[in-house]
Amino acid sequence: MVRLRGGVAAVALVLVAATGCELDNAGGSAGPPENPGGGGDAFAAAEALTVKGRAPKTDYDRSEFGSPWADTDSNSCDTRDDILKRDLDEVKFRDDDCTVVSGVLDPDPYTGEDVPYVRGRSKIDVDHIVALSDAWQKGAQQWDDSKRIALANDPLNLLAVDSGTNRGKGDGDTATWLPPNKAYRCTYVAAQVAVKAKYGLWVTTAEQDAMKRVLTTCPEQKLPTGGNPTKAPARFHAD
Repeated sequence: MVRLRGGVAAVALVLVAATGCELDNAGGSAGPPENPGGGGDAFAAAEALTVKGRAPKTDYDRSEFGSPWADTDSNSCDTRDDILKRDLDEVKFRDDDCTVVSGVLDPDPYTGEDVPYVRGRSKIDVDHIVALSDAWQKGAQQWDDSKRIALANDPLNLLAVDSGTNRGKGDGDTATWLPPNKAYRCTYVAAQVAVKAKYGLWVTTAEQDAMKRVLTTCPEQKLPTGGNPTKAPARFHAD
């Protein structure tokens, strides 16, 4: 499986860079790529996002997005292990090719540092690039279960990262949080834009301004595409 690698120089693409955003891509597992250059699609897509005020967080609960790490792509591996397999080096499995027991994030895209992974003593989270709470406040509360479950398990919206840094992010959007690793910021913001465009989530004025401010520094940043369909299979339900 091809992995995403943080940093500017070490790159392994897991998505197809294309002009424009695919609003409902039925392709296989994918994740945000490094900046491949040549396009400016990400900035244009950020400008095209719907701008509205943040809705109340009322009634938000993680269970609205289904059980964590559901196998929505039906490959018999849960989503978390799929992302660990994709993003880690030196991966070792339990007794199958699904359950990741160790590896190393080399490097962590948010900090630029190498982070070891040992199951049960993990220093690595699988981050929702667009936080589920943020999505809830910008359109997802109006969706059905199927679309929310799809967002929560879409590889386009998932990334293995340093746990401490990720927990400092919370449910921040681009206006309130960016990775400490400045070399990764264009890639990160482009991924947020791609997810919001794919799922039809809106942004606040401050958020869009922050996206454009970052992407102005990398005018050739392409927009990642791919991931899973925007509807989960019918067998999945939220609580």
